[in-house]
Amino acid sequence: MSKAKRSWREKLQDNKDLPKVIRPKGKGATRYGERMLVPAPMEVNKLMRGVRKGRVVTVGNLREKLRVAHATDSACPLTTGIFVWVCSHAAFEEEAEGRKRVTPWWRTLKAKGELNPKNPGGVEEQARRLRAEGHTVTRRGKRWFVEGVE
Repeated sequence: MSKAKRSWREKLQDNKDLPKVIRPKGKGATRYGERMLVPAPMEVNKLMRGVRKGRVVTVGNLREKLRVAHATDSACPLTTGIFVWVCSHAAFEEEAEGRKRVTPWWRTLKAKGELNPKNPGGVEEQARRLRAEGHTVTRRGKRWFVEGVE
């Protein structure tokens, strides 16, 4: 018998003993400093919920806010990115069930304002929502960006 597949909201609620501070090891670890935060998914969700209409934030901005909040040298780029992905799918799931106020996942961008193709509905859906809020979204080759984001 196989396990029942967990919903995105269940994945979001599962903190797995996080947040925690670790000492990065391995090749390239020194660029992250002595102490790195591995955030909890709900922490990332809370930051994403705080992004107001007409504004955007990058994963790098979220990592910086987490780093400052926990007084560490850095916040893990891998887990932060994964949790942004989980948050976006959990919110999309809630919308599909009729909830009106969900985490505005479309306002969280990759570095340099790039849209994330792994978001629900792909870059087209994220671009549609951003344009509806007044942002200019352009395509450069295969990638999409919000103009004016550094």
